[in-house]
Amino acid sequence: MHAELRQRFNAAFTPEKYQALLQTMDTEFGEPVSFRVCETPVFIPKAMKAKLLQGVEDILNVITHPDFRQQSEAAIPSHLRVPNEDEHTIFLQLDFGICRGEDGELVPQLIEMQGFPSLYFYQHLLANAYRRHFDIPPDYHHLFSGLDAQSYLELLRNIIVGDSRPENVVLLEVEPEKQNTRIDFWGTRKCLGIKVLCLSQVKREGRDLYYIDDQGRRVAIERIYNRIIFDELDRRADLPREWDLLTEVNAEWVGHPNWFFRISKHTLPFLKSPFVPETHFLGALERIPDDLENWVLKPLFSFSGQGVKINVTPEDIAAVSNPSDYILQRKKPYAPCIQTLDPNEPAKCEIRMMVLWAKDWERPRLVNNLIRMSKGEMVGVRYNVGKEWVGSSVGFFEP
Repeated sequence: MHAELRQRFNAAFTPEKYQALLQTMDTEFGEPVSFRVCETPVFIPKAMKAKLLQGVEDILNVITHPDFRQQSEAAIPSHLRVPNEDEHTIFLQLDFGICRGEDGELVPQLIEMQGFPSLYFYQHLLANAYRRHFDIPPDYHHLFSGLDAQSYLELLRNIIVGDSRPENVVLLEVEPEKQNTRIDFWGTRKCLGIKVLCLSQVKREGRDLYYIDDQGRRVAIERIYNRIIFDELDRRADLPREWDLLTEVNAEWVGHPNWFFRISKHTLPFLKSPFVPETHFLGALERIPDDLENWVLKPLFSFSGQGVKINVTPEDIAAVSNPSDYILQRKKPYAPCIQTLDPNEPAKCEIRMMVLWAKDWERPRLVNNLIRMSKGEMVGVRYNVGKEWVGSSVGFFEP
C-alpha cells in the first residue's frame, strides 16, 4: 500500500530471490512450509498503520471491560466448558480486511477475531527471511510494543514456558504432524525446546498428566500450550485419549480453551467502531435486511471459513435451523490494492494483528502481524489455485 516502496520492490524482484526465500522458509524449522508463501511482504504507510492501531484499541476497550466475561458467557458450549479458566485470554488475534471506504480511501475492517494462539514463531521467521533476501527498509518494523528480535522471543518464552523446564511444557494438538500450520509447531519447538504432542500421547494418572519421551522416561506435564481447536476434536471420536480436556488436572493452561469461544464471532455484535462492520446475531434480528446481497452469513462455531455464505439468499436464511448460532455481518469487499507483477490483477490482503496478554499485565499488547494475500473471491487456498503473488505474508510498518 506504500506506493513508492511497492514500485521499488517490484522493480528489484527476481524469481531467484523468491526461490532463495523459499529455501530459507523450507529449511529453518526442519520441514518445508505446507502452504503457499507469497512473493512479497506488504509495506504499510503511517495512515493505514494509525487506522489499524485505532481499530485494535477500540476492540481491546471492549475485551478488557469488566463486563466482558459475563457478556461472553453464552459463547461457550455447555458440553465444552473447561475448568480453571484464566481471568482473561493470553492470546488474541484480530483479522482486518483492507477495504475501500465510502470516501474511496483504504480502511481496515474487522472480519474475524479469536482468543487463541497464532503463528507467532513462523511469522517472525518469515519477516526475517524477507529482510534477508530482499531490500526491506531497516526502520520499517513487523514487531510492536518496542520489541526487537531478542525481546520478542524472550517474551514468548516467559509466557509459554514460564518457570517450568521446557520438557515439562507441551504444545498440544490433534495429530500435529498432519496440521497445515505445523511449521509453526516446529518453530515453537526449535525456539523454546518444548515438546509437540498429540492428545493421544498424553497419559493420565489421577490429576497428573505425563508423556513418555524418546528415552522411555515418564515426563510430567506442568503447562499446556493449547493449539487444539475443539471443533476438530469434536469430529475425532476415533482419536484414542486418556484425558478429555474437560476433567480438572494439575497442569496449567497457556491459552485456556474457553477463550477460543469467548473471543470469537460471538464478540462481533458487541463491537462499535468505524473499523468493525455492522454485525447482528441472526436470532436477535426482528426482520431480515432487504439487501441480503450486502451481508455475509457466518456460523458462530466454525473454523477456517467453514459454512460461511458470502452470497446470501432468503433461502439460506430460511434453512438455518438454529439462528442463535449465526451472525449476519455487513459485507466489506476487500480492495485489490497491492500492485503485483501481473499488472492486470492486483492482490487483496487481510492483516492479522497478533496480541499477547500476560497474566500480570493490566492490558493486552500488540506484538506482531500476519498477512494473507489473495486474488480470489475469499482469502484461502481454494480461491487462489494457480495464482501467484498470493498466500502467506507479513507487514512492514512505516515508523
